[in-house]
Amino acid sequence: MRQLGHGGFGRTYLAEDQHRFNELCVLKEFAPQVQGSYSLQKSQELFEREAQILYQLQHPQIPCFRELFREKINGKGYLFVVQDYVKGLTYRELSTQYKNQGTRFSELEVTQLMLQLLPVLEYIHSHGVVHRDISPDNVIRRQTDGLPVLIDFGGVKQIKAKVDSELGVRHLPPTPATRLGKVGYAPEEQMQMGIVSPHSDLYSLAATVVVLLTGKEPQHLIDSYHLTWNWRSQTSVSPKLAAILDKMLAHKPGERYSHASQVLQALNDTPMLPSIPTQAPPEMEIRSSPVLTQPPPVEAQIPIPIAATPNTTLQKTSYPKLKFPGNLSSTWTTVLLVTISMVLMGGVGWIGGFYFINHLSRSNDGGFSAMGELQRQEYIQNRRQELGVDYRYFIELVNEEFYNRYPSQKGRMLTQDPADASWRKRWDKTAYDVLNRLTVISDESRSQLGQYSADNIKKWAKEVNALNLSSRALEDLSDARFFYLFPEQPRGENLIDLPIGQVWQALTADELKMLQQGQNLKEVQFDENASRKVLQGILQPGEGKAFVAWLKRQQNLRIKLEVPQKSTFLSLYTPSRRKNAKIIIEDARLQSWSGQLEDTGYYEIIVVSDAKDPINYELILEVE
Repeated sequence: MRQLGHGGFGRTYLAEDQHRFNELCVLKEFAPQVQGSYSLQKSQELFEREAQILYQLQHPQIPCFRELFREKINGKGYLFVVQDYVKGLTYRELSTQYKNQGTRFSELEVTQLMLQLLPVLEYIHSHGVVHRDISPDNVIRRQTDGLPVLIDFGGVKQIKAKVDSELGVRHLPPTPATRLGKVGYAPEEQMQMGIVSPHSDLYSLAATVVVLLTGKEPQHLIDSYHLTWNWRSQTSVSPKLAAILDKMLAHKPGERYSHASQVLQALNDTPMLPSIPTQAPPEMEIRSSPVLTQPPPVEAQIPIPIAATPNTTLQKTSYPKLKFPGNLSSTWTTVLLVTISMVLMGGVGWIGGFYFINHLSRSNDGGFSAMGELQRQEYIQNRRQELGVDYRYFIELVNEEFYNRYPSQKGRMLTQDPADASWRKRWDKTAYDVLNRLTVISDESRSQLGQYSADNIKKWAKEVNALNLSSRALEDLSDARFFYLFPEQPRGENLIDLPIGQVWQALTADELKMLQQGQNLKEVQFDENASRKVLQGILQPGEGKAFVAWLKRQQNLRIKLEVPQKSTFLSLYTPSRRKNAKIIIEDARLQSWSGQLEDTGYYEIIVVSDAKDPINYELILEVE
């Protein structure tokens, strides 16, 4: 169909596999330096022998090697490797998009990337494979589920070089050794001597993360004299993550982490659990409902948070609202939404981490379901303690979600009888899912789960007003994230007094912090003598943007929103501090609006994404 690129292996093409219903695939071309039918056949045999291990790799975040075939084109023999096609953007392309918006990857986003890639590295390393060429160009955020996928294994280039070497003849000039890895991203011993090991990939992953955090290439961050990385002054991250990255980037191989599992352990900051429990977990506090055995936790070896994949796009044209108390809205008890356990932010902003989490399938639980019962319980207990979630609240939350998933069990207490083993396993899996969702809430907000009250809601209403936003705007932004994460939850019901209501409040607390830090909030100011303003950017699934503009009574306002059809909700609110403040548009599928303004003050324009994938938006405001 078309050429995708031309690299060290050869040309790469996007093609259709006519034997698989015209499914898209990638063709990698290899033209042996020694031509002839025998050489071509020998090349294929050598390639198949050397690439056997790559064909055995079966991981959802690695494109499958489908087949190898040879073909003659214009009298010249070629080998073609067929691989799965991964639709999405490379992290190089994503980083460029961020730069164009004046932003960079956040600590949460890169931590999530590491948590999602390290198990992949652990998998390939356990099969004796080293990627050798990890960089922003060779990691794709898959469009269908948001997961990072490793592409362009450097080992394939090494195989090509070996095939050329074994088929070489004396009259041909010697070919230079194939450079495996990119300068700056690969450690020195790999680039200079070709020495690779699992910690080579860990070095490259850390280099990739630092580039995403700083927006600068390695050559601008490495001290060429001392061969050390000087990157900390270019970004702000927690001391914990900085120390982990520094160790991964150590110049001396012996000072680096040896295995991906060690980095996972450091990121999770919890001791690795034995593969088989040596004893039963300690007795737990009394469990209030369905399960009588000890609640479980999430171990460091299963770091990828798992959440429900949204099965459908939101169909309603408006969200149910959580109403704030006081004259800003009606009583808080008429609230809306709130679902099961997961929200946002791990420090200063979730910005995109939860988008990836939400795409992961419940069935892809990293091996949790294969654990024995005691191991599952130990896992859950340790993880809950690590996250600092109150025990009694956690049991209530898991029981609530368990009964929602399995209504037939509502009100029934599970026993230790063998007949209940399958139900206890389902309870443990529910607890596992809940904990993984809770990981994306900031530590501060998560520590308050079980303690939020109406006083918090009143306080947030006042704080958001100080930003020239109404409580309705905060609701819109929180609701968008919440319903994207939990599309299965009922809307319009009063859930605030249920355990899940605490999760919604933690979500709102983090959303407010982001607004206060200037994320997802922009004051629109028209240039002198200008009556038109164009705002552009990218909306992640479930993400929203709030725009405030000081406008005058009797001005004519026109709004035009350029987005894919049925991908967003639009709201427009009058100045929030006026007694007669009202809703002009709320959660509408509209892409344009015009009218004469009836008041003077800050008008609020809220745009939230209802799409399954990132979308570009262009908001055009015109006033007369």
